[in-house]
Amino acid sequence: MTLTKNKYYFEALDNYPYYLSECLEALNYALSYDPEDPDSLCLMGRIHSEIVKDYETAKSYFAEAMQYNVTNINTPQHYIKCLLENEDLEEAGKLIAYAMKIKGIDKYKILTQQSVLNERKLEFKKAQVSLREARKYARDQSMLDLLKTRQKFIKSLTENKKKITGKKKKKKSKA
Repeated sequence: MTLTKNKYYFEALDNYPYYLSECLEALNYALSYDPEDPDSLCLMGRIHSEIVKDYETAKSYFAEAMQYNVTNINTPQHYIKCLLENEDLEEAGKLIAYAMKIKGIDKYKILTQQSVLNERKLEFKKAQVSLREARKYARDQSMLDLLKTRQKFIKSLTENKKKITGKKKKKKSKA
C-alpha cells in the first residue's frame, strides 16, 4: 500500500502547480490509500493556500498534517506562510518558535518567515535581527543576495515609518 500511496503522492507533487487537475486526481488517490499521510495533507493545504487562497481550509489540512507527524520538516514552512498570508500573526509566531526546534528543518526559510512576521507587526529592528540570523544558514550566493535585498527593503520601511510618525529629528528653526 505504501508504494502505491507514494506513487500517487509523487505524481501529484510532480504536477503541482502547473497541472492542477492531474495533481488533485493523484493526490486524492494518495489520500484514499492513506488519509493520514502528512505529506499528502500538506500538499492539499498548499493547493488551498497558494492556489485557491482558501486559508481556513488550508489551515485545517496543515493542522491535520502536523497532528499525524509533528516532526515533518515540510509542513511547518508552508503552514507558516499560510498563517502569515491570513494575518494569523500570533499563531504564526508560535509555529515559528516550534519549527526552529525541529531537527533538519531549513532554518534559513523559517528565520526569513520570522522576519516577515516581525515586519507585519511593524517591528523592523526584530525583522533585521531575524535576517542577520538567517545569514548563518544561507547555503549559496542567491540566498545571501535575497537577504541583502530584504534588509534594504526593511530599512526603507523603517525610514518611511519614521516619516509617517514624525519620529525623525526635526531641525530647529531660528526665531
